[in-house]
Amino acid sequence: MSLSEDSNFNKQNGFNKQNRQCLLGFGCMRLPGDFEKSERLILHAIKNGVDYFDTAYIYPGKEVLLGKILAKNKVRDRVKIATKLPIMLVKSAEDFDNFFNKQLSRLQTDYIDCYMLHMLVNPAQLQGLIDMGLNDWVNKKKQSGEIREFGFSFHGSPNDFIKLIDCGTITQSRQCLWDFVMIQYNYLDTHCQAGIDGLRYAHSKGIPVIVMEPLRGGTLANPKQIPKKAMKVFGSRNPAELALKWLKNHEEISCILSGMRNKSDLESNLAAIDGEITEEELEIIDEVTAIFREQNSINCTGCNYCLPCPVGVNIPGCFFAYNAKSLREYAMNTGALFSKSTAAACVNCGKCEPKCPQAIAIGESLKKVKRRMEPFWIRWGFSLARKFTSKRRKKK
Repeated sequence: MSLSEDSNFNKQNGFNKQNRQCLLGFGCMRLPGDFEKSERLILHAIKNGVDYFDTAYIYPGKEVLLGKILAKNKVRDRVKIATKLPIMLVKSAEDFDNFFNKQLSRLQTDYIDCYMLHMLVNPAQLQGLIDMGLNDWVNKKKQSGEIREFGFSFHGSPNDFIKLIDCGTITQSRQCLWDFVMIQYNYLDTHCQAGIDGLRYAHSKGIPVIVMEPLRGGTLANPKQIPKKAMKVFGSRNPAELALKWLKNHEEISCILSGMRNKSDLESNLAAIDGEITEEELEIIDEVTAIFREQNSINCTGCNYCLPCPVGVNIPGCFFAYNAKSLREYAMNTGALFSKSTAAACVNCGKCEPKCPQAIAIGESLKKVKRRMEPFWIRWGFSLARKFTSKRRKKK
């Protein structure tokens, strides 16, 4: 039975479209590192009806943080935990249990509500896991109740997404392997990765779709990253709220996963999920989208999967500053005044590119950043600043 057919699970999990507020899920990747701040934020979210919390094995400290907060406040039974198997680290069948058991321990729980293959890209990758015994392992975990629902998060091409949906559908004779899927989707990424066609295809198969990156890593909420021309189109309207309301307008979406850093983010998202988008606002989104398309920007969401860079380049920081056209942001984000972590330090080793969910040509993009943000006189200034700060540190 798929997730969409299980009305019991839908009611509990907040995937039921009748409960509009529960359409909002909480992405834990960007939680503040401070325990008390994160605790207040998560408890406030639960109090306001948010009951789906997403994390992953490779999000540093986030599984431990979430587990500690839920256990301390005795609210585990009020929420659904979603986390992910780091398939890029799986080498053998034994790793399924090795990672899963460690995650149970981190999260201080004996079951996972929604378990995913993290960053599944293509059918060949899935087949490799099936050859290791993935199907039998998932079935056993479901029978024991340790996994309630199983799916995958996707970062690949539209065609491969369709193939993966079909692979999951025919893998087992009695039921679909996938109870849900998670894709990146927002008003700028309608034809990126799974895109609108993938969203509709999964929905047509009765597979609920969770949307991540609804604000594109904060780009669609941050006035510094939104073109000035677009900000004028928004007027007094909140860009983040409109982006979320635009997603809510899609009947195919079962959950909108947002990485909220503070109470202000949470309140804004709750307000957006509680509202309906108007025809005028849809026209505004269309106009803003067109303006974004005009910009010579790099399609980075700030997920940090490309890090660490072997030579220390702050890749997302470089791209953020480039898109914002801000030399100040560039100097701050790359630490250019203290160390050689700018785009110019890139040796084009290529180690970062296979890790990028957006399939960005990182080496070539960093060259673009260097040309714009580091003309010779800027590099000269950075070099002088580093020598000056180095001398001061030595004196101290």
